[in-house]
Amino acid sequence: MKFINYLENITGVDVYAMTSFLIFFGFFIVMTLWALRADKKLIDVLSNLPLDNDNNN
Repeated sequence: MKFINYLENITGVDVYAMTSFLIFFGFFIVMTLWALRADKKLIDVLSNLPLDNDNNN
């Protein structure tokens, strides 16, 4: 029996799929808006973090 057959037997399984899609889509929209509205200096600092060789531990 294939996995899809198990999913067809679960009542309300479409609710889980729609909920996970809406969570993902909402997160994507929020992060897109944050990236567009973020301060450009902050974006430059964050983009250079992996290249920063300062050891300020």
